[in-house]
Amino acid sequence: MSSALEAVQEQLVARLEADASLMELVSGIFDGPPPRAAFPYVALATGASLDWSHKGGIGRELSLALVVHDDGETAARLHRVMALVEAALEPGLDDPDGWQIVTLDFRRTRIVRSAISPWSGLIEYRAKVLRV
Repeated sequence: MSSALEAVQEQLVARLEADASLMELVSGIFDGPPPRAAFPYVALATGASLDWSHKGGIGRELSLALVVHDDGETAARLHRVMALVEAALEPGLDDPDGWQIVTLDFRRTRIVRSAISPWSGLIEYRAKVLRV
């Protein structure tokens, strides 16, 4: 059985890759920043897993973060990609093998850029899951 974080991240990636509008704009969805991907792209950031167990079962609270990287002169394309990511995840995720997703909540977005690096748009979610 895979960890809750791994299982939910697989469902998250599958949901994003199934969105044709999103995939037309990005070069891919990656586990982390790839060495030579074309901009824009989406990368999973390191997630965190906390105990969310109860008396009768095992549960996890997961922090899920996606980072959209873009080298555009403005943040306009970055905003479009981030909106598509949020729209794709709005209906939630399918339950992964071995786990039931109880909640998937949007937490926040943040956009940053330094003078020498591309745009980065952070999108964070929290999921609560129970082992089945």
